[in-house]
Amino acid sequence: MTIDAEDVRQLLASPDADATLVVIEGRAMVVAPADLDSAEYRGALQVATRQELVQRVGHPELSDREVTEQAEELDTALRNLGG
Repeated sequence: MTIDAEDVRQLLASPDADATLVVIEGRAMVVAPADLDSAEYRGALQVATRQELVQRVGHPELSDREVTEQAEELDTALRNLGG
């Protein structure tokens, strides 16, 4: 399982600051906060929220390079957790 630049772009494109990038069953996806407690996402590993990502970078509009860098950092963090 890897987190790639497209996953980060999808997270940033969400209008909800609390949208969350999760990994479940080997797939990364962006989930609305209201859906996190549903049976469909039970057991999902929460990687980052949109708000956390924006705070980490310091601005909501990321360049392609920044998107790639953030994807690499999130992927590394996930691998370190054994995801």
